[in-house]
Amino acid sequence: MKPLFAVIVIAASVMLGGCKSPCRQLSERQCECQASSFDRNTCLQRAATQESTVTLTATDNARCAELVEACDCRLIDTPEGKVKCGFARRAECDADRDAGCLADGGF
Repeated sequence: MKPLFAVIVIAASVMLGGCKSPCRQLSERQCECQASSFDRNTCLQRAATQESTVTLTATDNARCAELVEACDCRLIDTPEGKVKCGFARRAECDADRDAGCLADGGF
């Protein structure tokens, strides 16, 4: 019965994911990288709360869309993994604020 439940949860997530902004999807992907279910749930709640208080630009959403595709929790403890999930600043963000970086430089 557990595999069926997992399939249902995954299918629902995919269907509902289409309604969320790329930055919300990225936040949720980052939350999936948390070690415990308590930390994941806390992270998801924080992401939902912050979504209503932050105004994102089209550039921000485009960058988030790129990060959603690249973010891999298996690499999150590496410098490359942190950059791919948006936890660290890319080198070009320091030099050029218009290099497709989030307004806060990825932090």
